[in-house]
Amino acid sequence: MFTPKLLETLKGYTRVQFAKDLLAGLIVGIVALPLAIAFAIASGVSPEKGLYTAVIAGFIISAAGGSKVQIGGPTGAFIVIVYGIVQQYGINGLVVATFMAGIILIIMGIARLGSVIKFIPYPLIVGFTSGIALVIFSSQIKDFLGLNITEIPSDFIKRWIVYGQHISSVNFYSLAIAVFTTLVVFLWPKVTHRIPGSLIAIIISTLATEWLRLPIDTIGSRFGSIPTSLPSPSLPHLDFDTIKLLIQPAFTIALLGGIESLLSAVVADGMIGGKHKSNMELVVQGVANIFSSIFGGIPATGAIARTATNIKNGGRTPVAGIVHALTLLLIMLFIGKWAALIPMATLAGILVVVTYNMSEWEHFIAITKGPKSDTAVLIVTFLLTVIIDLTVAIEIGMILSVFLFMRKMAQFSNVSIITNQFNGDKTNGDLLSISNFNIPPGVEVFEITGPLFFGAAYKFKDASKFIKSSPQVLIIRMRQVPIIDATGIQTLKDVNKDMQRRGTKLILSEVLTKEVYEELRKARLLFNIGKANVVDTFAKSIERSNIIISDRHVKAGN
Repeated sequence: MFTPKLLETLKGYTRVQFAKDLLAGLIVGIVALPLAIAFAIASGVSPEKGLYTAVIAGFIISAAGGSKVQIGGPTGAFIVIVYGIVQQYGINGLVVATFMAGIILIIMGIARLGSVIKFIPYPLIVGFTSGIALVIFSSQIKDFLGLNITEIPSDFIKRWIVYGQHISSVNFYSLAIAVFTTLVVFLWPKVTHRIPGSLIAIIISTLATEWLRLPIDTIGSRFGSIPTSLPSPSLPHLDFDTIKLLIQPAFTIALLGGIESLLSAVVADGMIGGKHKSNMELVVQGVANIFSSIFGGIPATGAIARTATNIKNGGRTPVAGIVHALTLLLIMLFIGKWAALIPMATLAGILVVVTYNMSEWEHFIAITKGPKSDTAVLIVTFLLTVIIDLTVAIEIGMILSVFLFMRKMAQFSNVSIITNQFNGDKTNGDLLSISNFNIPPGVEVFEITGPLFFGAAYKFKDASKFIKSSPQVLIIRMRQVPIIDATGIQTLKDVNKDMQRRGTKLILSEVLTKEVYEELRKARLLFNIGKANVVDTFAKSIERSNIIISDRHVKAGN
């Protein structure tokens, strides 16, 4: 479970596959270069931090991860949460939160929660992903239009108000470069997939800006030169107050990183017919984030688009991901200084394409045509991500999903009084129907259908009010109860106490699920009711009822 995929794939590794991995790694490395820089800048940090993350985290995720073809690094999904952390806690706060998120991811992997993360509702994922896309798009308007704005508000609505107030300062050179970049990145794949469209757009727009001396912002004019070496590692300072302050954003980073990486791994499995190790992937994602923070980087996770690019270009082993990280390192070491010449409008154009691909608008529309509960989760999560922040969106989205699921489960649960329901008629071949049994006088029969949990227990309490004042025996049929929780057990205990006060014997019939039987045993209900009064067939419950009634007649006669 915790063996890196690299060790498995190197068995029988051939030169032919190495050549394919080498080419795929080179291409993905080139694709990742502008994205790493753009994601860092959009997140509110300097561009080199995106490169550090892509090199260090990208290498670790490929070399030790649980997927054959996963490409790791900074992604668009983190932009909103990272920007918010930087605004509120500063760069040092981001480093600490990323370090803590790495530890949380390792714990999640060791605790084998890889499969649990997969149960996060799809409408929730689409909701916050679409919301992130819209927020990123809004953050790029300044550079896309070349607006003369000193400081952009972090609030989504206030940001657009500021854009409106400064719309007269549009730089048409920036706008032309941004539109050109957007069109090239969109249309270039129709020419070839071998050379990334973003690279073509960067080369042409950078050369045009330099030769024509266009009056537009570049990476260098805004951030200065890009370092051509990795920084010295430094462990962040952790104390109880810091942990308490940053635990919520750290948990959000960990949850988002886990979701994105496992989603990417699942997509990759579908493309290559493989199977990833989800728990190993979480552990390595945690290690990668710890090392990224130590070297001053930002959060990293599996990148779906870059992973797909890797696969489409022949990458089939972690070697391709390692080559991708080494390619980025060599670019940073030898030609990184030239990256400072890239226009900000070019990066804005690239991110506009990224946000379009992230938006999942087709899935968004499809979900709105489905159940109302899914639509509610989708819309609420989307709006909270855009208007409030991602942390609140995930928390409330999960809570809303759980409550709506419980409501749906409760609707499937039913409690009915069936003693006199059939009047002796046979019913559609159901051999277990009450109509196929002779119910003794003085016996009341209830049937519970569906889960007996806290969301449905109230139905049983309401139905129990209609029990006759003095039945000698109450049979509760549980043949269609798959699960029971503490509230359901307490409800049965309350009914048993009430029956004892009335002088009525309680029989639990057809407790067929092993899990339900074990819960009853652990709660000592078998002891309270009497083990003889918990039976596995309805026929036995009738026999037991006859014995109880007969014993009472004998005692009454004596």
